[in-house]
Amino acid sequence: MSLDVAVAVPFKQQGTTRLGEGEFVVALSLDRNWFSPDQAKRLIDIAAGRGLLAREDGDLVAQFDPPAVDVPEEYEPDESVLREQSAFERILDALVAAGHDKQDAVAAVNERQRRLGVSVEAAAALYARQQGVDVGDAARSAKSELDG
Repeated sequence: MSLDVAVAVPFKQQGTTRLGEGEFVVALSLDRNWFSPDQAKRLIDIAAGRGLLAREDGDLVAQFDPPAVDVPEEYEPDESVLREQSAFERILDALVAAGHDKQDAVAAVNERQRRLGVSVEAAAALYARQQGVDVGDAARSAKSELDG
């Protein structure tokens, strides 16, 4: 969630869904003083990898609805948003966002992993699918581990 919020802020600030990469970097590094310019560029790469941003003609285009993202008044991201999440972490985040209890989800995933003898990512993708939670690219990543 924190990644989504950090990425949404520059778009909300400008009231648009399309920003130049430089505008995005300035919004996070100079305007907000949340990240260094290099860290803001890293955030762009991570967000693009997660499907939150698309690069089109030198601009960043939000692949979500920035006005729909709630930004708490005292929000300030920490550097953990600059760390790439594993497929398991992304699936777990999606389950929690869909209203599942984190501890219950982890226990169910661990049980499936043990019973099926698959990676934790594959077990998490299977559990999420059984729960009706779309985990998109994280599930594809887990599937590639099974195929590999």
